[in-house]
Amino acid sequence: MRRTIFSALLVLLAMVAAFAAGYLVHATRHPAGDFPLLEEAYHALQKYGLYDTPAVKDLTYGAIHGMLQVYGDPYTIFVEPSQNELQNDRLAGEFGGIGVTLEQLKDGSIVLHPIAGGPAESAGVQDGDRLIQVDDLHTFDSLESAQAALRGPVDTQVHLVLLRPPAWQRVEVSIQRRMFNLPSVTWHLDPAEPRLGVVAVNRMAATTSEEILQAITLLSERGATHFALDLRDNGGGLLDSGVESARLFLSQGTIVEQQYRGKAVESISVTEPGPLVSLPLVVFVNHGTASAAELLAGALQAQQRAPLIGTSTYGKDTLQLLLPLSDGSSLHVTAARWWVPGLAHPIGEGGLQPDIPLQSPDANAWLQAARAYFFPADAK
Repeated sequence: MRRTIFSALLVLLAMVAAFAAGYLVHATRHPAGDFPLLEEAYHALQKYGLYDTPAVKDLTYGAIHGMLQVYGDPYTIFVEPSQNELQNDRLAGEFGGIGVTLEQLKDGSIVLHPIAGGPAESAGVQDGDRLIQVDDLHTFDSLESAQAALRGPVDTQVHLVLLRPPAWQRVEVSIQRRMFNLPSVTWHLDPAEPRLGVVAVNRMAATTSEEILQAITLLSERGATHFALDLRDNGGGLLDSGVESARLFLSQGTIVEQQYRGKAVESISVTEPGPLVSLPLVVFVNHGTASAAELLAGALQAQQRAPLIGTSTYGKDTLQLLLPLSDGSSLHVTAARWWVPGLAHPIGEGGLQPDIPLQSPDANAWLQAARAYFFPADAK
């Protein structure tokens, strides 16, 4: 409790150094001395406290978390460096890496499993090698911190120190990172109805609209003529990705409107017909469908482009700026509210409402609903 109380108070001035506002790189600076009482309490703790003062980084992170707890917005969050790097990779849809999967044992040690044909295997990394150092980093707080350390810009070198069982000899290797994709889309044909192609989107990444178009092209080549866009349990991601994905299916109209505090309403519209405007389409949604995925589903529903099959969605209608901080961490700040014009039920008031209600854990029930909509004469 002692550490929590003081961590929630301390060193905010170290946090308010420089923000970069969501890919626009807008710097925000505050003069030293904005928090004199905080600094006074910190020095008093150092001078009189019976216990050792925690590391400055821990105090700083604790202060940020405490500030956000008081701020009271569940979507305004602080993300520490290793998690921030992995999250950025997921949103980008690609990363520079060495081609390994990681496993953390109960004793905390990190085990490497090289991917066949990847840079790590080519450099001599063997299955079961223990990771003890990455460049100058000797310890790992978590599996995520080890993953983040192994990743970096494509074509850069990373130096690993390993322990190799069973003799546990020390092995050192240098590996050149290469590009790896993190697909946000998977696809398949309905086994019972080869005319139905299913395109499942697990998050809204920078590459998602291109992946959707590629998936539909490949399914069409395999005989699919009708499609289900599966957005179930898609928690969102980049709002721009939702917009660009909606553009694929729409010929005209406003996709979304948004408003920042103190600013005029901005409208984002279709500028030219998308390549999939006449594609027969349904959309699967559930309560796990949120944010940018709701934008995509809502735009298709509002323009009567595709019916929604499933349950009500999550109901998140705010936009967060991702503000990189100087140590590789980031602050996600709710900065705007958005809405899809023409919806009967605003997304922020209970989520999207399905056109065809369905709540079933049976995967085949969802395919049956799509078949019944597209091919009613064949429905059984």
